[in-house]
Amino acid sequence: MSEQNLLPSGLPRIETLEMRGIVKRFPGVLANDQVNLEVKAGEIHALLGENGAGKSTLMKILYGLYQPDAGEILLNGQPIRIHSPLDSIRHGIGMIHQHFMLVDNLTVAENVALGLPSSREPRLDLDRVSARIRELAGKYGLEVDPQATISNLAVGQQQRVEIIKALYRGAALLVLDEPTAVLTPQEVDDIFAIFRQMAADGHALIFISHKLHEILALTDRVTVLRNGKMIGTRLTAEVTKRDLAQMMVGREVSLERVRPEVAVGAVRLKLQNVNAVSGQGTPVLRNINLDIHSGEIVGVAGVSGNGQKALAEALAGLWPVASGQILLDGRDVTHFSPAQMIEAGVSYIPEERMLDGVIKDFSVAENLILRDHAYPPYSQGIFLNFKQVAQHAGDLISRFNIKTPSKETPVKNLSGGNIQKLVLAREQTRRPHVLIAAQPTRGVDIGATEYIHTQLLQQRAEGLATLLISEDLDEIRALSDRIVVMFGGEIMGIVNNDETTVEELGLMMAGERHALPEG
Repeated sequence: MSEQNLLPSGLPRIETLEMRGIVKRFPGVLANDQVNLEVKAGEIHALLGENGAGKSTLMKILYGLYQPDAGEILLNGQPIRIHSPLDSIRHGIGMIHQHFMLVDNLTVAENVALGLPSSREPRLDLDRVSARIRELAGKYGLEVDPQATISNLAVGQQQRVEIIKALYRGAALLVLDEPTAVLTPQEVDDIFAIFRQMAADGHALIFISHKLHEILALTDRVTVLRNGKMIGTRLTAEVTKRDLAQMMVGREVSLERVRPEVAVGAVRLKLQNVNAVSGQGTPVLRNINLDIHSGEIVGVAGVSGNGQKALAEALAGLWPVASGQILLDGRDVTHFSPAQMIEAGVSYIPEERMLDGVIKDFSVAENLILRDHAYPPYSQGIFLNFKQVAQHAGDLISRFNIKTPSKETPVKNLSGGNIQKLVLAREQTRRPHVLIAAQPTRGVDIGATEYIHTQLLQQRAEGLATLLISEDLDEIRALSDRIVVMFGGEIMGIVNNDETTVEELGLMMAGERHALPEG
């Protein structure tokens, strides 16, 4: 094989990979409908679409996890069949999953060697593996110690291990599934530099992301899917965020969020030296001090797993507070139960909507009164007032544009965006004093996100105090008046949104403390 057909790593180059006329059906769903995708060596190619557009199905076909019902895959012009991930790897195709596939208590070298043949069976060739890891790390600036234990590595370093694993196995084409979802802004910059170097060296990369600014910053071409169909492939340099959003949704979408001036009122929610521990006794919240005023949205930023979930659940009465105080309108609610918190005026949009936000086998109408079913006008003694329940459901379905066949449809049959609209409708119409919104747009499409953001800003204008917890820094920046950054269960800083930068937030997300405001 000539040198021009080899990557700098010595592995065979994939000049082109084509997926032609791919069709994949599931019961009642046409997930991929005659989809075409072409990726070239040296190219970073974005795959974009709303949830349910068919991106994951297409990539699972490429990686051998699904078999297509029709269509073909061509590698360097030659048809190939991919029956399993092992076949995919043999053809030089690797995948970096959004949720890392690493064993925490093993070293980097042991993780890379897992599942590979060894010349010293049953022992691993760890010396040889470590030498190759250092070689790959040096070529691509991956900076990973082969002897380090995975559990001791930061999230960004763990992602580097995933990339090394794929390269070690001979990946000339890499599928990157939401690779920035758990990274700080600085880590995103670093990983983008690595991706650009890989492309410059002749690798082909497929980049899956819902962050339009990342696609515009990183990729060469973008293919958009909608409802299982390919809408088109465009040169990234020739499109805008608005163009891509319209291709994804099929209509004009407002991407700008306007936060009008609002008169901030009294402190509604006050946390004083709040501490909490996990079931194993590990601290998860450390001396949290925070005020949230009427008419403001306070955003909580941070990489996943830094105490955000414990904070939300503590405020909803679901996570016990070990010490400190939570005050709602001056009243001590520190040890209130969830029911008492609801009665006191706290509404909660949980992170896991299907587990904690709805009862999936209940109807839309039943889920819309879950919080208040025991109170008039929805109950008459021990009986439900079905006429009032139906009237209430019809009103909210209309006002919040919940797309459902009927009020009696089981919630499990709705899309993720419509389930989230249902939860939002139920929580906001209770007229709460405080709203805890944890990941309110996670997993929902760009159209539903636009609607949910509009509702949160409208409630802010009406005086609601909102704590917005999100791992999407763009969302935090778009909606928040003040931003709290958490790391290791502590607050690293509280800043005014209009007076901070992404770089400053990124440093705090990585654990650098910012001077907290007085008082």
